Amino acid sequence: MARIRVLVVDDHRIFAESLAAALAAEPDVEVAAAGSGPAALRALERAAAEARPYDVILVDAELGALAPGGGAPALPLPRQEEPGAVDGIALVAQVRAARPGVRSVVLAEKDDPRCAARALQAGASGWVAKDCSLQRLLTVVRGVLRDETHLPPALLTGVLRELTATRKHRTESQQLVESLTPREREVLRCMVAGLGRKAVAERLFLSPHTVRTHMQNVLGKLGVHSTLAAVALARRAGVGPAEPVAPARLAGDVVERGSQLA
Repeated sequence: MARIRVLVVDDHRIFAESLAAALAAEPDVEVAAAGSGPAALRALERAAAEARPYDVILVDAELGALAPGGGAPALPLPRQEEPGAVDGIALVAQVRAARPGVRSVVLAEKDDPRCAARALQAGASGWVAKDCSLQRLLTVVRGVLRDETHLPPALLTGVLRELTATRKHRTESQQLVESLTPREREVLRCMVAGLGRKAVAERLFLSPHTVRTHMQNVLGKLGVHSTLAAVALARRAGVGPAEPVAPARLAGDVVERGSQLA
């Protein structure tokens, strides 16, 4: 019998262990649990290296989120607070990029059309309530392995509305970005990367005054009044950050940046 390998990713120990135990009782399911995004990525990498890849990951929509009042999540699994922790939707996107053969299903405390739309855009194949029956969850798990997409009927209208609005905003943002000159787009990508004016000037071999002019032009053409707003619009348009520049190493660990030595 072909076994379905499932990885449960949730930072609430009782829920994760209970769900894993319930799934493991099925004759065709093999299951493990991870308590954080980094732990899940390590588990996926290890399984792939052993030629025993996971088929489906079940991801908590609020993975890594703080509990009400700013406290830590109840009963966290080990390594929950390790550096590099990501939320559930971000994990889905990372898994989609690194392990495209793995199907992702998001487990949610409540139905949220906006969050569900984000999950689908990130690459999730399903959205399931945490309090659904085991049979319903197994139906979704087996369905996504047949390349089906599963959403609760009550969410469908809201999700379609969110996806339509996102597509409209993306198209409008893309048109604004296309109005920029090639140099202004370079500056915008540097802004998305979080570089300040001086860093942009050094990277593009421009004077700070010239960079300031370009940044002002970018804000004006995009119709925004701050760098943060420009970056948000750029991300909606699909503009990625400028690639980091790896400094060359010289003898004695002297670092060369451009034409200057540091």
